[in-house]
Amino acid sequence: MTALLLVEQTLNGLQLGIMLFLMSAGLTLVFGIMNLINLAHGSLYMIGAYFAAAFLTLTGSFLLAAPLAVLATLAIGVAVEITVLRTLYARDHLDQVLATFGLILFFNEGVRLLFGAESLYLDLPPGLKGQVEIVPGAPYPLFRLVIIFVGLAVAAALYALVQKTRLGALIRAGASNREMVGALGVDIPRLFTLVFGLGAALAGLGGVMAGPIVSVQTGMGEEILILAFVVIVIGGIGSVRGALFAALAIGILDTMGRSFLAEILALFLPREAAQTAGPTIASMLIYLFMAAILFFRPRGLFPPKVR
Repeated sequence: MTALLLVEQTLNGLQLGIMLFLMSAGLTLVFGIMNLINLAHGSLYMIGAYFAAAFLTLTGSFLLAAPLAVLATLAIGVAVEITVLRTLYARDHLDQVLATFGLILFFNEGVRLLFGAESLYLDLPPGLKGQVEIVPGAPYPLFRLVIIFVGLAVAAALYALVQKTRLGALIRAGASNREMVGALGVDIPRLFTLVFGLGAALAGLGGVMAGPIVSVQTGMGEEILILAFVVIVIGGIGSVRGALFAALAIGILDTMGRSFLAEILALFLPREAAQTAGPTIASMLIYLFMAAILFFRPRGLFPPKVR
């Protein structure tokens, strides 16, 4: 376990954590404020990646394609909220799960129809393809650093929005007691549309950032959606701050476990047994972490205050 490898894997963990934050921040707002279980949130992540690929083909510029893809995903999210999800707010969670699962199938078949079944690959501009030497002898891909920077900038912007603006006050109040917010005369349908559109834009941004480092393919949002749900449970449903801290913790824990756990176990077990047990235990680490957090804090690390 060298120091250079530790630095590299720490940055990889931060990058994974940032990706999870972009997914879970919108999801936790939607779940916490609208009380909506949206299984199709991962589909918005996938749609953002596909829009980025489409706009990159049209414009030839990733820097132009990225914001266009985010805006397009926001528009899709608003349209879905108005046409489909508004009918589900008064229904129970089982109806929401079934309806949003249907949206997953719809979006998967839609992108397969429009883009084909083959995986797509986004080509970065030359300026983002290089590497940066974080410490001597440890080069790191520039684009992954850009992902970390963008994610932290989004986190700061979300903090300013939620803590310093009137809309943020409504979001915080809605997460604590949306019935009281409605009783005070706030247009709840409009607030829900704004919140869902913000969540869709964040998921789309996550897909845009992931596109150049993973293959863009049908169903790519389902796996990360599971991790996003783990993040919001650990962080506290409705808490953006909790989503950030939980996402970073899970990203680093998962990356470090998959990289070093087998070697650590080899200090105490026969190497063959360690090589077998290491990957298995590493894949369980985040769920063990979630169980431990919920044992001591059943509502998560930073649950919204209920007044």
